[in-house]
Parts: sequence; C-alpha cells; structure tokens
Amino acid sequence: MIAFVDAHKEQYGIEPMCKQLPIAVSTYYEHKDRESDPDKESNLSIRDRHLKPEIQRVWDENQQVYGVRKVWRQMKREGFVIARCTVERLMKQLGIQGVSRGGAKCWTTISDDSQDRPSDLVNRQFVAERPNQLWVADITFVATWSGFVYVAFVVDVYARAIVGWKVSRSLKTELVLDALEQAIWARKETDNLIHHSDRGSQYLSIRYSDRLAEAGIESSVGSVGDSYDNALAETINGLYKTEVIRNPKRGPWKTIDDVEYATLEWVEWFNNRRLLEPIGNIPPAEYEKQYYDKIEESAMAA
Repeated sequence: MIAFVDAHKEQYGIEPMCKQLPIAVSTYYEHKDRESDPDKESNLSIRDRHLKPEIQRVWDENQQVYGVRKVWRQMKREGFVIARCTVERLMKQLGIQGVSRGGAKCWTTISDDSQDRPSDLVNRQFVAERPNQLWVADITFVATWSGFVYVAFVVDVYARAIVGWKVSRSLKTELVLDALEQAIWARKETDNLIHHSDRGSQYLSIRYSDRLAEAGIESSVGSVGDSYDNALAETINGLYKTEVIRNPKRGPWKTIDDVEYATLEWVEWFNNRRLLEPIGNIPPAEYEKQYYDKIEESAMAA
C-alpha cells in the first residue's frame, strides 16, 4: 500500500489517495519517517525484519511445501522463540504457503483373487515397536510427457522411513522387486520382519514371494482389498504425490529421469529432515536414532 502511494503521489497527491485507500495519512507519514530514520522503527518491525529471512529460509530448505505449523515447529527446533500466529502473519506477508493434499485415488496394483495369498498379519494395525519389525509396500503412478511411469515404495512402519523405492516405466514384478532389494540391502537385519502389501499381482508373484522367503521375511497381504488394508503406505504415497508430483512449484514431468531425480531428492529429505507428526514432529532418521541410542544406553547400564 505504501509503495502504491509512493508510485502515484505526484499524480494524485498523498492525502486524496489515503482517503480512498485503507490507510490513514498518519500511518503513511509514520512509515516514511521510519524509513528515513531507522532508529524510529518499532521493536515489532525490527523483529519482523529479522524473522522474515529465517522463515523464508526454513520454507525454502524444506522443499517449499511446509505450511504455517511445520515452519513454526522447525523454527522452534532451531531455537527461535516465536509464536505460531507470528509465523502465519509473516508467511502471508512473504506470499508463501504450504501445499495442500488432495486428488483422486489411483489404482496401480492389479488384484488377482485367483492367486493364493498369505494371511493378513497386520489387520490394519500399522504399529511397530522397533525398526525392521513391519514394512509396508505400495505403488503409485506419475503422468509424464513421455507416458506414465510408476513408483514403488517400501516403508518401515516404526518411523515411517522409506527404506526402498524404484521408478519404472513398467508395472511388472521388477518394479516392486527392485524396491524390495534396495530395502533389504539398506536394512540388512530382516529377522522377525513382516512385509505387508495389498493384493496386487506384483506382490503375489512367485519371484517376489520367493525373495521374501529367501530373506527370511514373513509376507502379509490385506484381506479385504480396500485402501484401509494398506493405509500407511497409502499415506506415504499421498504425501509424495502432494509434495512432489502435484506440487505447482515442481514439474512439468517430461521424462522418467525428471521423476527419478525428484523422487531421490524427496526421499532423502523425507527420511532425514521432514517433520512427521505421528512420531513427535521429528524426522524418521532422528526417531530411529533415539531408539538405537536407548538400546545402547541399556546395554551399557547392564
């Protein structure tokens, strides 16, 4: 508003414009007075001027997807003493906001009821007391200029860490098998581990079942066949689609390479820096570290 008055004051005059605009003449002159003499700037204005770059930095460093609540929590983690309403006010002034979830469900796994399938060992209870106790797996899709590509994720339920992923042009078994291989290589400890998926033919294939058995992983498959049977994996897919694929600041998705690089970047951020509310508004890697630190402390005390 001040800038608008400055730009047109020679043509229309300051006081006539202030009468027509939602700004008092005294407010305009007070602002200009502070501009000419910074010592007259209010404490609130000084604090806002220092906080704005920090809010912008936090937003930029977190994929430009955080809304007010996440920016506020991250700033508190960094030691800033700031109210949530202040973050909201300054984000509005900066013209930045978080991404909004939405979009229709897309079915990428093809159910095959003719195949024998393992029992449902999870029964929609997606909880784990330790890492490598329960993994969930699912597939989503991305439309690119060169055709559809598919993304498979394997998620450790304990901290919601993404332990395996793969981008492919094909929905064949290799897609999910490669994601599984990455998870097994990354985690190594697969004793007493359950792998849960929906009833997609990719997950029920002989090759996939054999690889689970070879690694000593017990297979579990949803019994009903709706999204609730694999709700946690669906949630991670939803975050991925919102924060990467449908994010208006990303894309357009021209090729599979574009999707693969963006997914790599997002997974690294998600595991190591993204704040997740279900685990106490800390990143998955930090939550897992707390678990192993407690185990080490208990062993030292014994």
